[in-house]
Amino acid sequence: MAESMQGLHRSHRCTEVNNTMIGNTVTVMGWVQKSRNKGGIIFVDLRDRSGILQVIFEEANCGEESFAKAEKLRSEFVVAKRGGAVNENLATGDIEVIAKDIRILAEADTPPFPIEENSKTKEDLRLKYRYLDLRRPDLQKNIMMRSKVTTLVRSFMADEGFIEIETPTLCKSTPEGARDYLVPSRIHPGEFYALPQSPQIYKQLLMCSGYDRYFQIARCYRDEDLRADRQPEFTQIDMELSFVDVDDVIDVNERLLAKLFKEVIGVDVQLPIQRMTYKEAMERFGSDKPDLRFGMELCDVTDVVKDCEFVVFKNAIEAGGSVRGINAEGQGAMPRKKIDALVDFAKGYGAKGLAYIAIHEDGTMKSSFAKFMKDEEMQALVEKMNGKPGDLLLFAADKSKLVYDVLGALRLEIADQLGLLKKDEYRFVWITEFPLLEWSEELGRYQAMHHPFTMPMEEDLQYIESDPGRVRAKAYDIVLNGTENQLTLEEPVSGRRLIISTTAPVVQVYTGNFLKDGCIGKAGRVYENREGVALETQLMPNAINTEENPSTILRKGDKFESNTKYVFEIM
Repeated sequence: MAESMQGLHRSHRCTEVNNTMIGNTVTVMGWVQKSRNKGGIIFVDLRDRSGILQVIFEEANCGEESFAKAEKLRSEFVVAKRGGAVNENLATGDIEVIAKDIRILAEADTPPFPIEENSKTKEDLRLKYRYLDLRRPDLQKNIMMRSKVTTLVRSFMADEGFIEIETPTLCKSTPEGARDYLVPSRIHPGEFYALPQSPQIYKQLLMCSGYDRYFQIARCYRDEDLRADRQPEFTQIDMELSFVDVDDVIDVNERLLAKLFKEVIGVDVQLPIQRMTYKEAMERFGSDKPDLRFGMELCDVTDVVKDCEFVVFKNAIEAGGSVRGINAEGQGAMPRKKIDALVDFAKGYGAKGLAYIAIHEDGTMKSSFAKFMKDEEMQALVEKMNGKPGDLLLFAADKSKLVYDVLGALRLEIADQLGLLKKDEYRFVWITEFPLLEWSEELGRYQAMHHPFTMPMEEDLQYIESDPGRVRAKAYDIVLNGTENQLTLEEPVSGRRLIISTTAPVVQVYTGNFLKDGCIGKAGRVYENREGVALETQLMPNAINTEENPSTILRKGDKFESNTKYVFEIM
């Protein structure tokens, strides 16, 4: 039967008991990890969130009643123990506690799975008994690490002059990157609130209101397909700065990352962090979030094979595509079965297949397309790929975007198979100069590459109508070991106009900034469908107008007039 803890006060957590307390009496409380009765002496491992402490029961020290209680202890019993810290023994504090008495605060049935790190128990069972699962030391370490991170973030941001502001969770739906979760309103039947995908609208409002350095640790909700690093609700560190440029934002984030990695896991982040343009990242790694822990970079061999008779290469080049490859060094002896598996893997990313050259240790080559190539063409291709005896060369040929996707994923898959992804290595890189727009085959027009809340680079504004795919954005991602975190710049540009012509569909979402009543901020947005109807707008007067009639305001449901230029004033 459970006993009361009345009159007892915990003096220390388990691992707070150390060798400076030898000879003192301590009171510890927690869960029984395991108990071992050796006949006349009982060893109990007591666990709390700090770790494990060994407690020893001997009848001569604790008395007959307490020893009898200790004999009944089982895994996950909740107990309070008082005793002397005397023995220098364990690595966890170098201390054992010799118990003087014990109270059993709660008994427990045998748990359905062991409370231990790296549990092999099925997830559905662990979720059913989530309160037990959360006792596991690895989960507790993660939760405590997250708590430490948020504490450090708040301290750093306060020192940098940021104001923490909490924005509403029930809000108006605004089109973003995924579907919204909706909450029905009781007061307004038939109307719905949306849960925020990000605090985007609110932080723009705060910038307009003069809170020039804002941050919050924001809860976000996105109704989208699950991925390994994506779930329906998540938390992001959201910040917004006014009157800054790219280097200012990067500097704050670099110093924040350096502080977190040093104080949380003891890793020094070398500053400044390496920067790489989007174009370079795609050409070298086939990804805008490259993992720099290993090489295996892409190599463009289009010029080398442009005159060959291999129809796969030839057709891709004639269609305006490219031929690129990667060198899996030391894998020339890879069995055909494994190569076929890599081919199937590439097909999952849209490839029609993979061409390969396996270079044997004696210098001879085995290739899937050698019969279509001249000897000198094969030799030039191997030299371009820096191939050596024992290497495996893999090639993809198609539109460049598809080739990037295929080889970018393939290099990660091979690196994973070869154990090249070291978990204790941290490689940061900034990816800069993203395209503002990308062509959508499905929609048959350009649309925002990431999202519309980005500012074009000033020198590229001249191409917004004539060559929109050439326009770069002031958007930059911080990438760690192939995982990205996006940052964008949305500052207004004095004296600029963004002109969108309806004679050719250019942009899906039109955005801009304007100056009114002393407020600098986002003026509004127009979302249009294929028929050119304004589906949703957030506008302020005179923010968007036609050249012929400056007072015209586009509203939800309005039709875009053909052969008309809509002017977005950025003042």
